[in-house]
Amino acid sequence: MYSLAQSVRIKGAAGEPIPNPSKALQKLDVEFRRGEFSLCSAGPGTGKSLFALNLALFGSMPSIYWSADSNAATQLSRATAIITGDSVKSIKAKLLSDDFGEYERILGERWWIRFNYDATPSPADMERDLATYFEVFGCYPHLCVVDNITNVDIGGSPDAESFTFGLEGMCEYLNDMARETQSHVMALHHVVGEYSDGLKPIPLSGVKGKIGRVPSLILTIHREQDDEMGGNQILNVSPVKNREGVVDASGGTFAALELDSQSLRLTDVVDISSANF
Repeated sequence: MYSLAQSVRIKGAAGEPIPNPSKALQKLDVEFRRGEFSLCSAGPGTGKSLFALNLALFGSMPSIYWSADSNAATQLSRATAIITGDSVKSIKAKLLSDDFGEYERILGERWWIRFNYDATPSPADMERDLATYFEVFGCYPHLCVVDNITNVDIGGSPDAESFTFGLEGMCEYLNDMARETQSHVMALHHVVGEYSDGLKPIPLSGVKGKIGRVPSLILTIHREQDDEMGGNQILNVSPVKNREGVVDASGGTFAALELDSQSLRLTDVVDISSANF
């Protein structure tokens, strides 16, 4: 046990926010703090993986990304587009034609972010990766992304009740991971069928499995098309649970981010200046 005075000395990096690319989210007091666990939920194809990847590539920080939902070619093309600002389609074409040499140097500079592409990583796999990262770099990642939480192999779930309890247990596990490593751990997750089209605000009750108890921060994302922005999409990010700031469980309060359809970069709609990648 620790006194309050002793707690000051042993807190370490817990509570320290990692670099946040969105001032709009900061205005809602949304920060991704080390030692805490968050959940980001949206319908399929809405952009939750791109939101997490933009966060991981911003701010020059050590990161691990468990990419169970996307393969290496997809993530490499997306990451290269976000870093360079080039078109993701042209990058993918160069990658598939083995004409990728021009990007090797700039990607080599991002040595601090590591990906695991196992389709169903287990908790043991994740612990191995964290131990390896610490052994190689002398620190744990500041950000860990689990994409997505339902892909983690936690054993069979024969019915809906077992599935929910399994997800709840995985949330507890990831929360412990954040505490032990002083990383911010973000898990991506799905929503219930009513909100799966991603076209309207998603409330806290729309998170699949109703697993809102453990995370300190829960974000939901819905999208809208903006014809005035050249076909780019607007991703509206709602803090439906937030222990440190603005919260609106209905999903009706959100920060609007523009998703560039070419570079896949996310920028605040109110501030379209280039992010620092």
